[in-house]
Amino acid sequence: MSETNIQDAVRQKYGEAAKRAASGGSGGGCGELSGCDPITKDLYDESEKAGLPAKAVAASLGCGNPTALAKLQPGEVVLDLGSGGGIDVILSARRVGASGKAYGLDMTDEMLALARENQKKAGIENVEFLKGAIENIPLPEGSVDVIISNCVINLSGDKDRVFAEAFRVLKPGGRLAVSDVVVRGDVPAEIRKSMELWVGCIAGALGETEYREKLARVGFENVDVEPTRVYKAEEARDFLAAAGLNADVVAPAIDGKFISAFVRATKPTSKSACCGPTCCQ
Repeated sequence: MSETNIQDAVRQKYGEAAKRAASGGSGGGCGELSGCDPITKDLYDESEKAGLPAKAVAASLGCGNPTALAKLQPGEVVLDLGSGGGIDVILSARRVGASGKAYGLDMTDEMLALARENQKKAGIENVEFLKGAIENIPLPEGSVDVIISNCVINLSGDKDRVFAEAFRVLKPGGRLAVSDVVVRGDVPAEIRKSMELWVGCIAGALGETEYREKLARVGFENVDVEPTRVYKAEEARDFLAAAGLNADVVAPAIDGKFISAFVRATKPTSKSACCGPTCCQ
């Protein structure tokens, strides 16, 4: 599947989810959108959801809670890649306070409209939602302290470009702190594709080693991959059966191989320590 086709598929699915959430229904998670088991439950505690618009919660389609794990500080500038209905942007804006700012970047018109509606209802002013692709971030170099993302990078057809762009817009010493779906170990190709569809709706999750290597290649350091949920084969039994696979046969090959993970990395503070595309030309 080409990068353009992947973007079109993602835009269609998440546009549908935004319309569903805007109409007062559930954002759907992966389950209602494509038949995969939802992975979006219990990501936010009640104190975080208190005061959030119901539509922001309903449109949450992530696999983690990057705002809780990123240790945001007052005054920081935060960028959420693939901001969807805006829940992580609103939570980030609260954490960085009036002296900080939270950007949300999304390519789906329906999600952007829903996010701006949610921002207005939440009464948050230090937020700006931008239209664009995560492979081409519409912000200047060195303008962001922290980049977060919630189960979106695995949807991209050009992850190298995503990481290079993230590196570019981060300030020296800035940090990447994203939740994403990651694959651990070897999985047969046909089974991997089905499992990726289950946990991420669009196949494309990186292996853990590959994830680390790609981040290091563009210049990031201190790369860490911390599992936050390990997906068990038993959870996907119905989905695998619907895909024409025998769960009893494939279970040993996939059990525990797909995880939600919190991925951390930092941009070096000095050019002399950097090997990224923006400083070692």
